[in-house]
Amino acid sequence: MSMDKSLKSKNTLQRHRNVLTRAERVQYLKETDRWTDDTSPFGMPKIVHRKAAVGKKDKAEKKTEGEESTEGEAEKTEETK
Repeated sequence: MSMDKSLKSKNTLQRHRNVLTRAERVQYLKETDRWTDDTSPFGMPKIVHRKAAVGKKDKAEKKTEGEESTEGEAEKTEETK
């Protein structure tokens, strides 16, 4: 009998998780000075934990970057002559 793909992964805890454990939430609240030792662990505030999305460049931006790089290369070849 084969094992399911989700069980084979060794780095399952290294991927992004939206839900933090209680200890992680307390640590985050302490870092932001929103937690004191007198605070009850019940009714803790929710913490937004979002993955930072890597933005994709537009096609127009890629073209302008490509043109700039070719101009820079042309200047380098002229200097070497």
